[in-house]
Amino acid sequence: VQLVESGGGLVQPGVSLRLSCVASGFAFSNYDMTWYRQDPGKERELVATITSPSGTTDYTASVKGRFTISRDNAKKAVYLQMDSLKPEDTAVYYCNARRTSALRQYVYWGQGTQVTVSS
Repeated sequence: VQLVESGGGLVQPGVSLRLSCVASGFAFSNYDMTWYRQDPGKERELVATITSPSGTTDYTASVKGRFTISRDNAKKAVYLQMDSLKPEDTAVYYCNARRTSALRQYVYWGQGTQVTVSS
């Protein structure tokens, strides 16, 4: 099982970035996918989630209207389009896959990609 994030970087405030997370080794289309972020010294924060199979999305309040989560089940990928970036968006962004069955919960994490927003 692998989740591989990419697309992070150092950008100035106001610009956009698109994060990608490509999955392998599990039935991607059956999993809810979530982006989390964590800044050193802070709790890991849920940023955006997209469910399976409905594709319903939800966002933390601080990114609503600026970030968009999407998925492509054929490519086994989930994306996070981040517009109007702010310095407070600086964090390591992690991809998470989750599925709950009657017997157990399946949870997978990526290794993270650094996003730094600074002038």
